[in-house]
This record gives sequence, structure tokens and C-alpha cells, in this order.
Amino acid sequence: MRRSGILLPVASLPSRYGIGCFDESAYEFVDALVQAGQAYWQILPMGPTGYGDSPYQSFSTFAGNPYFISLSELVKKGYIREDECEEAAAETREDYVRYEDIYKNRFTLLRKAFDRSSIETEPDFNTFIQENSDWLPDYALFMAIKDSKGGQSYLEWEEDIRLRKAAAMVYYKNKLIDDVNFYQFLQYEFACQWKKLKSYANEKGVQIIGDIPIYVALDSADTWAHPELFQFDEKGMPVGVAGCPPDAFSETGQLWGNPLYNWEAHKKDGYSWWTARMKNCCQWYDMVRIDHFRGFDEYYAIPYGDPTAEFGKWEAGPGMGLFQTLEKELGELNIIAEDLGFLTDSVRDMLKESGFPGMKVLQFAFDSREDSDYLPYRYDKNSVVYTGTHDNATTFSWWQELKPEDKNVALRYMNRGRFTGRKKLTWELICLAMASVSDLCVIPMQDYLCLPNTARINTPSTLGYNWQWRMKKGSFTDKLQTRIRTMTKLYGRLAD
Repeated sequence: MRRSGILLPVASLPSRYGIGCFDESAYEFVDALVQAGQAYWQILPMGPTGYGDSPYQSFSTFAGNPYFISLSELVKKGYIREDECEEAAAETREDYVRYEDIYKNRFTLLRKAFDRSSIETEPDFNTFIQENSDWLPDYALFMAIKDSKGGQSYLEWEEDIRLRKAAAMVYYKNKLIDDVNFYQFLQYEFACQWKKLKSYANEKGVQIIGDIPIYVALDSADTWAHPELFQFDEKGMPVGVAGCPPDAFSETGQLWGNPLYNWEAHKKDGYSWWTARMKNCCQWYDMVRIDHFRGFDEYYAIPYGDPTAEFGKWEAGPGMGLFQTLEKELGELNIIAEDLGFLTDSVRDMLKESGFPGMKVLQFAFDSREDSDYLPYRYDKNSVVYTGTHDNATTFSWWQELKPEDKNVALRYMNRGRFTGRKKLTWELICLAMASVSDLCVIPMQDYLCLPNTARINTPSTLGYNWQWRMKKGSFTDKLQTRIRTMTKLYGRLAD
């Protein structure tokens, strides 16, 4: 079935108080998607962000980002006042997220809400804790200890608590009981609010596409609570970390720094941790985009402590065994495989065997040196086409950065003799994606708005100025919704 959707991170919603969240603006965006004839809303990972504010470096793969909790809902409950919200958001901006200011003020405000809530007496809260006992207590304790140590990475904690010695665990659980309950309160509020928003979207005919990073962050509750599932030594320190080898784009490769999985331990355990992780994602989302699909076939292992990715080596991943187990435990999986970049025959075979749709990105299509796999005539139906992703330049700015010879290829492919403006060309690229044979077409919101790179979400392998862009209130106009709907109908993608 041909359908289409829009990519917009939750943080980029035009909500009040400095960052997108589950407030009225989120519901208004769902309504706008319906009016525009869209069937999908794609978001980024929703975990609590750590160093660099990246949703791909989260303190937990199971927890939700407390920043996404609607303060307006907490005001309605009487936990906090609107003037307190305004004061906490005094230094924030409408057009981008100022994470430092939010970090300084938001948790203080959320703590006030917790202290005034008497949440521990509510049966639903205690039921939530029981239902999530496989991860929530560890996460809450991890964050409480981290706060008590000024945000210090757990790898720098004293050995007794870093290695989870029994006496140390009891000591910190008793000492930090209020802080642990605070973090459990945040997850309860997140879960309740997200469930309500997702239900609203689904009732309106909009499905949610979420994102699951292949790796977890090194400094995370996941690695602290389950070191046996990662490539750690007997002292609980990583042996190798993830990244990409040197290539034409980077002489020294990409050093991501995420811990590597001990796949033998996962297999021996029947992939129970991965099953729990995927089950959580399937509850949050209707469709899951799995990041770096190639890593399940082979992953690049870099010795821990190396300053670059030059001296890593390829190791065998779990292959289809993991996904066969997941489908056996959870049923048929609604997955998009992020299969971008250089692919080996074994990765292609794994993708084919899985039946998952892969990704096609138009910005990769126009190469003057050779025919590209991303040219639309090479697509198959079982794929998802994008103009660009969260890691790409906006299409408006991409054209400006494109080499002249590649621009010529693009113009000839679109049967255009000359260039007539970047806004018009952005829409022509959108139409090219919409007209393609791919069953699903997803367009970043910035491309519909024809915005330059000031609206770019992320530039890989860089720190600063990432994950910050926010859509201004009123940008998704009725006129734009009508234009998108008309185009969606023309290309046979209109949602029923």
C-alpha cells in the first residue's frame, strides 16, 4: 500500500517552554498530518539524552526523555504553576533548543512536581513500577547515583558501586530512595503522556515510526546493569568500541565510542535483552527503524582507548538468528532497515531474507562518476524513500553544496535544462520521491518548509549545534497542508 509521512523529531515541535514535548502542539501536528493526507509521523529515538544531547547516546535504551513531558499537563494536575514554567523557560528560544538552559532549570521544576504529587500513594504508579521492574529500578538508581556524583560517568565511580557489589547497592538504594522515586515518577509521566498522544495519532489514522539505535551509550544504565552482555573485561571496562573504518569521507574513520555487544552471551541467553528492548519499542511505535542494519551482519571493532578508528577490524554479528528469535517471541516485526552506506553481499542477503524494507535517499542519487543505487529507477516497492534524513543537509542547502557535475546529472535526470531556484528544486525532489515506486515516502519537515542548513538536525561526527532545530509555531500552514495533500493524492499515497 502506497503511503507517505513526515519526519519531525519530538524535540523540534513548536511547543512552549523551550523544547518540543507531548503538549497541545504535538496534537496539533497530528491534526496537520491528517489534513495533509499523511499516514506516518517519523521521530528520532526518545531516550534521555546525555553527552552532546544526541538521542543516539542515551542513558537508557528503555527510558523516555523527561524533557518531552508536557509541563502544561503537570500544571493541570496541580503539581506546578504556570508562572513557575515561564520562569524556568525564561532563557529558552522559539527557534532552537538551548539544552544547557533546559538542563539547569527543567529538572528543578520537575522535582517540584514530584515533591507535590504524592505519587507514591497512587496505585497506577506502583503498578507501572512493577510492570517495568526488569529495567526501571536499575535506571532510576543509576540516574540517582549519577546525580549524587555531579553527573560523573559510572566508569569513574568507586569500584564497589561501579561493579554493583551487594553492600554498595543496598547502601545507595537506601540513601537515595527519594531520588530513585523521582526518576520513576518521570518515567511514569512520560509513559502516560506518550501513550495518550500515540493513541490519539492512531485513532486519527497516523502511525508512528520510531528509531532504535543499534548500540547503547557507554555511560548508560544498560551497560552498568548488564556488563555481561557487552565486551567488557573482568574489571568492568570496555575492550572494544564501535565505529566505522577510514573511507573517502574520513581518513581516520569514525570513532563512535559505543560499547560492543558480547553476541555469544546474548545468543546463550536466548536474546532476552534484545527481545525486551524490541518489545518496548513495539509498544512505543507502530514501525521501528533499526539504525546501522549492517552491524548485525558484521560490526567494526576498535580497541578501547584508540584515538581514531584506523586500527579496528570487522567481526561477525548475530545475523538473522537475532531477528528469527525476535519474530518467534514477538510475532511479525514492522521494521525499516537502515541499510545506507557501503553494503557487502552478505548484508544484502540478510536484508532480502529478513523481508524488511531498506532505505533510499535521493540526496545520494546523483553521482557523475557512476550510476547510483539511489536513482529512483533502481528502487523496488519494498523500500522507504527520503529526500534526506536527520543526518543530511536540508535539500535546500544540499543543492548549494552539490558539485557542478553532480548538479548536471540531477537536472538531466529530472529533464530540466537549467536551474530555476532552490525552493522550486526542493519541491521537485519531493515530487520525485513521491512519484517513486517505494511503498513508503517520508519527507523531513524542513524540506517541505524549504529551509536552509540552519534547520539541519545533525551533522555526523561533530559536536555542537546538533539536535537543536525547532519548527516555529504557525509554520505548518493550512496552505502548505493543502499543497502536500494535493501532491500526495496525485501520486497515489493519500491516506484513507
